Amino acid sequence: MNRRDTLKLLGAAVATAAAPVSLVRPALAQAKPFVLPPLGYPYEALEPHIDTATMNFHHRNHHNAFITNLNGLVDKYADLSSKPPEEILSNLTAVPEAVRTPVRNNLGGHWNHVFFWDMMTPGGAKQPSGDLKNAIDGVFGDVDKMKAALKAAALGRFGSGWAWLAVGKDKKLAIFNTPYQDTPHMDQGAGAVIGIDVWEHAYYLKHQYRRGDYVDAWWNVVNWDKAAANFKRAAM
Repeated sequence: MNRRDTLKLLGAAVATAAAPVSLVRPALAQAKPFVLPPLGYPYEALEPHIDTATMNFHHRNHHNAFITNLNGLVDKYADLSSKPPEEILSNLTAVPEAVRTPVRNNLGGHWNHVFFWDMMTPGGAKQPSGDLKNAIDGVFGDVDKMKAALKAAALGRFGSGWAWLAVGKDKKLAIFNTPYQDTPHMDQGAGAVIGIDVWEHAYYLKHQYRRGDYVDAWWNVVNWDKAAANFKRAAM
């Protein structure tokens, strides 16, 4: 390399080093339409009924997997990022068949978990009252009988799924279960009041195979103020 070539090389290096940072910094990744919502309370807040490890694992891993998958589906189905989840889940036949099953599973899982976390927010009423209590008594006889019926639905769900107390199309309370990540909107056309996740990952670290023990413990973390608000919304 001669003197002239050496000077050119040094000059180019100096120019690159002096360039504004914005010219050499990699472009920022485009924001994703779906993000994992904050839990709203510490992972340990539901101890000893729901253990810290399960809450951490359930929220940061299982729920976040739905978020990742949904962001991967937006390019194939643009309505995912523009329509309310409830609208899509209530009319899955409008979703293109090529993406209908992954939308059902992942948008359903996302909606179910947002509902689930919110319903267990610490600090609310520990027992139902008012219109919700009256509706429960009118349909089931009393709160304990309603809890027994929901437990039966939870135990009766073979494999993975959810058990629900919901307002049906007839505007009356009903209890049923759904498979996998199906929501009450899908086939039932119902509005959720209370929902319990009975996938094994929701309870296995603490209760192992004893789903019934988990259901019994779970009633201690239900926020009945949230349930009352859900009931009011669903009964409109």
